[in-house]
Amino acid sequence: MSRRSGILEFAVLGLLRESPMHGYELRKRLNTSLGVFRAFSYGTLYPCLKTLVASGWLIEESGSTTEDALAVPLAGRRAKIVYRLTAEGKEHFEELLSQTGPDAYEDEHFAARFAFFGQTSRDVRMRVLEGRRSRLEERLEKMRASLARTRERLDDYTLELQRHGMESVEREVRWLNELIESERAGRDVKDSASEGTSRGVPEGSSPGAFEGSAQQNSTSGETGGLPRHRDQSRPDPSDDTTT
Repeated sequence: MSRRSGILEFAVLGLLRESPMHGYELRKRLNTSLGVFRAFSYGTLYPCLKTLVASGWLIEESGSTTEDALAVPLAGRRAKIVYRLTAEGKEHFEELLSQTGPDAYEDEHFAARFAFFGQTSRDVRMRVLEGRRSRLEERLEKMRASLARTRERLDDYTLELQRHGMESVEREVRWLNELIESERAGRDVKDSASEGTSRGVPEGSSPGAFEGSAQQNSTSGETGGLPRHRDQSRPDPSDDTTT
């Protein structure tokens, strides 16, 4: 299994832990809640769902979601396939949440992990945050060493681009320091976010992954949950229908 597909499976299990969804809903949640998945298609999502079903972590059901029930039924419209997390799937997701290995510190995986911090225990959050900070500090040291070696050979624009990259990493390190301090002090992430609203999301962070992270992680106790987003748009009638 590739790293990218592993991240997607993790995110799908996490969202379905909140509530059953059909593929259209799930894709929209992945796009809106987890910016790292903005540029993926149904052709990527459905093989992932089939794999999770075959593994026994999801089941497929024919039925309607709450939004479908509120919509006016269309003549001849077939029921959508709803994906539901099994007990084994929930157990597997909780196991994934507890992992704090090196993959959890990498850009895309960290973004997905951070989005589910509301469902992650405090000690695991601390290990992931500290691991991410250590990884970025190593990256920053290498960037500084490289810049020192090549400064004289770079034109002004390339030099400015490298400086911009370094500043972005430095900003994320400062942001991580604030999060780690808040975790140690037992403060809610939303309180820390309100204190630093003017600073915004660190520019060097994984794109989109932290958008609305303070709202997503409104609970930073031992466990939490993602907010319930109500998508008012009508589902794609061609998606997720039973045969």
